[in-house]
Amino acid sequence: MIKLDILSDPICPWCHIGKAHLFRALQKRPDHPFVIEWHPFQLNPDMPAGGMERRAYLEAKFGGKEGAVRAYAPIVEAAADAGLEINFEGIARTPSTLDAHRLIHWAGLEQKQTHVVQALFEAYFEKGRDIGDIPTLVEIGTGTGMDAEMLERLFAGDADRDDIAARDAHARARGVTGVPTFILANQHVLRGAQPPELWGQVIEELLEQIEAAKDAPVETPEA
Repeated sequence: MIKLDILSDPICPWCHIGKAHLFRALQKRPDHPFVIEWHPFQLNPDMPAGGMERRAYLEAKFGGKEGAVRAYAPIVEAAADAGLEINFEGIARTPSTLDAHRLIHWAGLEQKQTHVVQALFEAYFEKGRDIGDIPTLVEIGTGTGMDAEMLERLFAGDADRDDIAARDAHARARGVTGVPTFILANQHVLRGAQPPELWGQVIEELLEQIEAAKDAPVETPEA
């Protein structure tokens, strides 16, 4: 098996699109060699804990709604091509994603990371939910089979806050400047929402390499 590390943020629309493309390719090849792990990268690491009202965020980042519409136009088109619906008008707040990344980390301990990541994407982009809100995060976690009491207890403290921040900083120190970023076998890097056709080619090449390695003669040391 081959490790596929994905750096992502649940409020990143290109991450949502990139995941959809990747998993479309994986569905076509269920014998794919990937073991997937999700890693934290905050688009807005300095966002206040309570987030920001969406309009204020857009004003600060894009100079207002018109600038945001221009910036998001290619995203809406790419999302439609990926079979996704993104309701930007339904998003009232831009949250801090630190707690969402804590949830993703804990989900990984239960082999539920991808389910939680998908649930966060859907909650934010399709339903306009505030995924910086702790009760909302607990509901999302329990919806994937995680224990509500455990999540409430973890969120009540500072568990893994420093770890998430350190991992985010480590990614930036390694040169990651945006997401999604995909790292194959800790060696090869793919940046951005790559199309499913490219992922299909990558999977085929990797499977061929794995088969070739199986068929390669094993050299034995001379006596």
